[in-house]
Amino acid sequence: QVQLVESGGGLVQPGGSLRLSCAASGRFFRVNDMGWYRQAPGKERELVATITRGGTTNYADSLKGRFTISRDNAKNTVYLQMNSLKPEDTAVYHCNADTLAPNRRFWGQGILVTVTS
Repeated sequence: QVQLVESGGGLVQPGGSLRLSCAASGRFFRVNDMGWYRQAPGKERELVATITRGGTTNYADSLKGRFTISRDNAKNTVYLQMNSLKPEDTAVYHCNADTLAPNRRFWGQGILVTVTS
């Protein structure tokens, strides 16, 4: 089994920053693509950003310039640096990881980010 554990969420004021982390552990040969999605109250889950094992990134257009995704392959960990946070960034953030052997996508349990004054 593969587990993804997210950390770094919490309460932050508008304009502030947070850094989320998500570490994959368990039985797998390799982690390929990793990503972050979010789900705000009453809304569907949406893409935040993805990153390939080689470091190629993809962002939701609305978040470019404020959010940065990165990873540490040695630690099987993906990060999301969030700057200039806005109240509309309030959501549960979920990470995912596409593993090789097993060839599956796994999801973290989600972590709450609340942006409020």
